[in-house]
Amino acid sequence: MSSKLYSEIEVTLETAIECGLSEAEYKRILEILGRTPTYTEIGVYGVMWSEHCSYKNSIKQLKTLPRSGHRLLVEAGEENAGLIDIGGGYAICFKIESHNHPSAIEPFQGAATGVGGILRDIFTMGARPIAALNSLRFGELDSPRTKYLLRGVVEGIGHYGNSFGVPTVGGEVYFQHCYHDNPLINAMAVGIVKVDKTASAAASGPGNPVMIVGSSTGRDGIHGASLLASREFDEKTDDMRPTVQVGDPFGEKLLLEATLELIDADVIAGIQDMGAAGISCSTSEMSARNGLGMEIDLDKVPLRENDMSAYEIMLSESQERMLVVIQKGKEEQAKAICDKWDVPLTTIGRVTGDGLIKVHRQGNYVAELNADSLVLGGGAPQYDPPAAEPAYIKKTRAFDPNYLTTTLTNQDIFWKLLASPTIASKRWVYEQYDSQVRTNTVNIKGDAAVLRIKELCGQGLLGEEFPAKGIAVCTDCNGRYTYLNPYSGAMSAVAEAARNVVCVGAEPVAITNCLNFGNPYDPEIYWQFKEAIRGMGDACRALGTPVTGGNVSFHNESQSHAVYPTPTIGMLGMIDDLDKIMSSEFKNEGDAIIILGNMREELGGSEYLKLVHGVVSGEAPVIDMQEEIALQKIVLAAIRKGIINSAHDCSEGGIATCLAEKSIASGGLGCNVSLPGFLTVGKLFGESQSRVIISISIDKIRLLKKMCDDNSVNYWVIGTVVPKYFFIKDCVKTTVRGLKETYENAIPDLMNEI
Repeated sequence: MSSKLYSEIEVTLETAIECGLSEAEYKRILEILGRTPTYTEIGVYGVMWSEHCSYKNSIKQLKTLPRSGHRLLVEAGEENAGLIDIGGGYAICFKIESHNHPSAIEPFQGAATGVGGILRDIFTMGARPIAALNSLRFGELDSPRTKYLLRGVVEGIGHYGNSFGVPTVGGEVYFQHCYHDNPLINAMAVGIVKVDKTASAAASGPGNPVMIVGSSTGRDGIHGASLLASREFDEKTDDMRPTVQVGDPFGEKLLLEATLELIDADVIAGIQDMGAAGISCSTSEMSARNGLGMEIDLDKVPLRENDMSAYEIMLSESQERMLVVIQKGKEEQAKAICDKWDVPLTTIGRVTGDGLIKVHRQGNYVAELNADSLVLGGGAPQYDPPAAEPAYIKKTRAFDPNYLTTTLTNQDIFWKLLASPTIASKRWVYEQYDSQVRTNTVNIKGDAAVLRIKELCGQGLLGEEFPAKGIAVCTDCNGRYTYLNPYSGAMSAVAEAARNVVCVGAEPVAITNCLNFGNPYDPEIYWQFKEAIRGMGDACRALGTPVTGGNVSFHNESQSHAVYPTPTIGMLGMIDDLDKIMSSEFKNEGDAIIILGNMREELGGSEYLKLVHGVVSGEAPVIDMQEEIALQKIVLAAIRKGIINSAHDCSEGGIATCLAEKSIASGGLGCNVSLPGFLTVGKLFGESQSRVIISISIDKIRLLKKMCDDNSVNYWVIGTVVPKYFFIKDCVKTTVRGLKETYENAIPDLMNEI
């Protein structure tokens, strides 16, 4: 085999630019190599130095987040996903990532492979996936394009998750015009693993064989990281359809079982999913973590198309593949395990100690690159783009919604909000997902999904009974709040996610995040990003919920506008006793209904302003972390002590919508409510933070009052749970059945319109 580097095509600055690199980056590559790169090498640099892989415009900001401590077993960014100690020798592995651009081009496969990719991040850690969630954002639902995207994305998520055999247990769906061209498709997965059975994404042991386990390699996904995930949409978007990967959930299920058995058998010396940038990323990142290298023979890579070049093989993002380093001498054991699961295992190279990635193809030596020069935290560039407060901020903050008038009555507004696709029932979506497979799911209809941890349930060695333990998980973010005030909007996203797991009886312990923004080279966009990171960090430090990792997705733009800054939060909460959990619906006729928190009348960024007045303006709702912490402490304590009978976070649509949702979920119980003071649209439909509406037996109100007084938490007794009817004084009088019909039928009716 030749020792002289070979290039299929002569590389120039234009070639580098075609691969997504800048002129300055190309010059830096020339300095690193001391020569002109080969065509394969420039392709590898193109994907590895892309925004998607290198985080070159975000890493400095991400390092300011709280990324260690508490229950974290690995610091954020060290491995494929976060790892949280839950006691008893077990850990929860969880992460969220985006598949926005692929889903905009090919919604079914884009969403499906987004689910597949996040599941692989979980089981490459040695964890068995036990739940999936998603956070979705689209344009307005009266648009044929939005209906097409929504239908395709939901079908793709359901197809992959249902076929793979993981329950999809929660998420959120928002509709706003800014997401019309560029929807946000964020997928989250959760798994469980024994602490002593985790696997690492770092290669070890020079001389150990390097193998591909899983599917063969094709041309799908080439340049998915460097172009599709690192550029805005324009008139050429349709030409990028071939960059969207194609998924095989049944193949991934077999890959899961083979991977977990390989890890359990202790034959693996390193493993990483071949996601973005394929072989290029997995070889370089696994090598760089321990200062090692790899020698790779691409002739040995199983291909679906025999005429593929080295460039194409290295950049392919074909799905359901892993790169594994097997301990030398255990190759036959590894092969036997993979044969058992009918999963291909092929040796393609070996680990070396020189720190170089050396690549051969068809007798030619096509690449020799220092692994560290390619990766995040090594030689990959890190930038500090300029940031400037957006011009619109001064205008939106000066806007006073209290001067607006409408001919609509409070009742008209109530029904309009209840039928809004952002607020209305998402049953049309979640009923396409299997939420019960694996039988861990306890409840998916509260403010957060609740799952039992079977591994921590049962009896001890001496026959003593242990409470059944569980977790709560949710995703949260209101992009309108972050648009109006990126700092407080991001804080609110963290606070609401924590509040939601508290409302089901869980203690918030950690977050993962998916940060969706526009072009980072636009100073106004980058200011949004920096402020959101600052807000997220402050909220996480206040709540004691460190960031385990996640994903940054930039360039979420069309030709005319960017999406709202959308830092989606995936929250994990711990439940020590599943007998002490809570749900949102009214339970008992005669119970008192109480608002815990505040009675601020804040309309900025509300669904009311958008629907009734057609504006997204004003100041985002106030978020006071001390107020939030006190509220969460009271709600969690009241649930664990059995004091309250229901709890529901008050969010989009305000108090009126929250009460309606509690009634609809009850199946027949409603409410008779009178809000204190002069009734305004702000009091009814404002979206102030740090509020929870509960129901409680009359004889326990005094106990709750003392808890609130001792912790300086405001409360208002506003009414009573009644059968069949829903009544808010000076707003609406109807039946629970009438509420349900409007709430449940809103999205199906729109989807069925021609």
